[in-house]
Amino acid sequence: MTMNTSVKSTALEPGRGAAWHRKLTSNYGMVILTAALFVVFTILRPDTFASLLNFQLLTAGKSVLLILALAVTIPMIAGKIDLSIGYGVGLWQVMSLSWQLHSIDYRLVILLVLVGGAVIGLLNALLIELAQVDAFIATLATGQVIYSITYWYTGGRQITDSAGQRAKAFDGLSQWSLGPVPGPFVIAIALGIVLWLVLDYLPVGRYLYAVGANPAAARLSGIPRRRYIIGAMAASGMLTALAGILLASRQAGVAQANIGPEYLLPALAAAFLGSTTIRPGRVNALGTILGVAIATIGISGLQQLLPGQFYLEPLFNGLTLVAAITIASLASRRRVARADAPSATPTASTPEADGIDAAPAASEGKETS
Repeated sequence: MTMNTSVKSTALEPGRGAAWHRKLTSNYGMVILTAALFVVFTILRPDTFASLLNFQLLTAGKSVLLILALAVTIPMIAGKIDLSIGYGVGLWQVMSLSWQLHSIDYRLVILLVLVGGAVIGLLNALLIELAQVDAFIATLATGQVIYSITYWYTGGRQITDSAGQRAKAFDGLSQWSLGPVPGPFVIAIALGIVLWLVLDYLPVGRYLYAVGANPAAARLSGIPRRRYIIGAMAASGMLTALAGILLASRQAGVAQANIGPEYLLPALAAAFLGSTTIRPGRVNALGTILGVAIATIGISGLQQLLPGQFYLEPLFNGLTLVAAITIASLASRRRVARADAPSATPTASTPEADGIDAAPAASEGKETS
């Protein structure tokens, strides 16, 4: 029996004989679009959009979103989806401040929060793997439980450090910078680069893509599928906890129970949008970074052109999510049609002939055991 264990995605990529410009637009169309949007908004608002101050405000403000988008990316590569991240970041920003108000050293607080994030990821993995609950349902339910715990702990009120009990070094986590670049953005970009290197150049990344692309083939190849799914969910939980820490640090002594769910849709939109670029047809770290970038540029530019229109951000995020899922769905259908079409060439299974696509599995929310 011939078995294809390739993790190469061909769902959105043009054929070998395609013209160079088609390959360029297929792989880097979103990069070109991002650059074009930047140029257009710079021309329309030269004094405000392209200023250093706007860059610093946007990169500092979107660092938490970028980390959460990376947190979503890892399970999606494994063919799962984690909807608890939007609720988890709210819980951990509350606990990051609250525990310090109970005289716990901020370094221990950071450790406890990261461990707590990993534990929630493990609980999600247990529901998905042992109880065989669909990941969409499992993580949505877990998120609601987390949300209720946050409200119960805070009583629905914001927590305020009016006495200044939190450590100054904790606030410093979000206040440092590397030249003109805000420190949280440096952390987020560094995490994205590390994730890209791991996923594209290390065996663990290739195995994770294989698990998401074809679980049955991965299992027959000797890949411990369950172990990689558990690891992906735990990593997602830890990144969510890190985002909560940076969010609490940035808010300078104030934590609110209702902060968190607003990050869920933008993070999902960035990850889905990222699957249409750089490595078209599969979720990837660089694509996720680009997804956050295009949303940030688009929303900022529109808000400067139409000031005071508060509906622009959710509208932009919703439309980009719909567009990304539609592209992935159409690509999946095209891949299936191409596979079913009669061919004059031998149908031997090779990595080049029939690449495996991980994105549709994540986008459709289908689970396989």
